[in-house]
Amino acid sequence: MTHQEESAVFEAVTAIMIEHGPAAMASACSIIMNCAMQIEREQTLKAESHQRTADRQGYANGFKPKTVRTRVGEVHLRIPQTRDYHDEEGRPFYPKSLDRGVRSERAMTLAVAEMYVQGVSTRKVTKIVEELCGLQVTSTQVSRAAAELDEELAA
Repeated sequence: MTHQEESAVFEAVTAIMIEHGPAAMASACSIIMNCAMQIEREQTLKAESHQRTADRQGYANGFKPKTVRTRVGEVHLRIPQTRDYHDEEGRPFYPKSLDRGVRSERAMTLAVAEMYVQGVSTRKVTKIVEELCGLQVTSTQVSRAAAELDEELAA
């Protein structure tokens, strides 16, 4: 990503924040995360998109949409994809800033799990999370969060 493109991203985030204030945090986070993941892909592949270098480790291969639930709202991401690249463990590229398969912020998940362990009903947990964060949580998500907490406690 060129310096001009990075400047354009910064200007876009600034304009959104000036226009909408704290309500735009999710949008600003989306822009910043998408830019950071694209830069990480370029660093991993050792080449920018469409750039030819002798050190190139694979090829950029588009983006995959993903929505992550955070304290600031739903963050819509474009996960960079690669072709012909695998890390030392044989896995394809995946941004370090994200956990594979995780669609909600770990702090939120642990808070939901803690409520569940304290005996708060699934229905009440769902209502609390919806009021605090504007997100709906299913009973399956509450159960997964409780399982994560069990793993943390066991460790």
